[in-house]
Amino acid sequence: MEKRIAILATHGFEESELASPKEAMEKEGFKVEIVSLEKGKIKSWDKDNWGKEYNVDKTLDEVSAKDYNALVLPGGVINPDKLRREESALIFVRDFFKQSKPVAAICHAAWTLISADVVEGRTMTSFNSIKKDLENAGALWVDEEVVVDEALVTSRNPDDLPAFNAKVIEEIKEGKHDLQHA
Repeated sequence: MEKRIAILATHGFEESELASPKEAMEKEGFKVEIVSLEKGKIKSWDKDNWGKEYNVDKTLDEVSAKDYNALVLPGGVINPDKLRREESALIFVRDFFKQSKPVAAICHAAWTLISADVVEGRTMTSFNSIKKDLENAGALWVDEEVVVDEALVTSRNPDDLPAFNAKVIEEIKEGKHDLQHA
């Protein structure tokens, strides 16, 4: 059965953190869809300036976590800050945890997880500037290129993408994790 993966993003996502996992997952034969707040295109952030635009496949009001095998959250600073203010995005994220499905977040994407109330008691990493945010939300923060805690995969920054992509694919292939929890 084909694995379907949602990448949840909006304007200001870090381009490499969406493009690299998407390409790696598609090479594995997974069907990967970009899910966003609105139809059309979303604009990436490329290191220190605006980057390319990407087509949105589905909007949050058209999908449910039950439609997918896993969720990937790219970082950037603008993207997760917008998503964490959208209740529909937080519900979508939370539902993956409730359904014991793999969730992966890189860089600043952990902000969205914090707002979804799914990090307490989890071992995670992130971009180092949001270490305190995660600790204050009850996570155990570690400085490693990729951390896996019961189907929750986290990485620090674009330099970690090779390790991040490999772990994301491994977790998706393993499928649901009974111990995945919010």
